[in-house]
This record gives sequence, structure tokens and C-alpha cells, in this order.
Amino acid sequence: MVKLRVKVGSKGQIVIPKIFREAYRIREGEYVILEPAEGKLILRGVEEPGAIVEWIRERRKKIGGREARLGDLAEVDLEEEFEDKGFC
Repeated sequence: MVKLRVKVGSKGQIVIPKIFREAYRIREGEYVILEPAEGKLILRGVEEPGAIVEWIRERRKKIGGREARLGDLAEVDLEEEFEDKGFC
């Protein structure tokens, strides 16, 4: 597990390091959730459905994918696919 020490400013503010902001898709102006737990605070990014859809679209462009169409999986035996990939 990675741990980073960050300094708390005079107004109680902290800077979330870029590596974490990118990994958890926390962007300027968005909200996060602070959740108290036993002896610690948990910081969670808030995922809005629109943000998730946009991330999927951006990712699809990067990997050269396309949107699925109704019936794309009609001829695919998913159990065989999982067995072939070693998931079963």
C-alpha cells in the first residue's frame, strides 16, 4: 500500500497528489466524500453516472473500440469465452 504524507494548510486544506487525482478521476470543482472510520478518514471520489459514461467513451477512443450494438453477443457462448480465458 502506498502512503504519502501531505501538509495541512492554515485553513485545514490539503492537496490531493496528482497521481491519486488521476487514478480516482477527481477533477477540479468536483466533490469528494469524507467518511470517518475507526481512527481514520476515508476520502472517496463521487462518481456521477454522466462522468462514468464520459470516462468509458474516452477510454474506448484510446483503445480503438466501438459501441456495442443490440445483438452483438447473440452468437457468443459466454461460458466458453470465460473458459477459454481461464476464468472458470
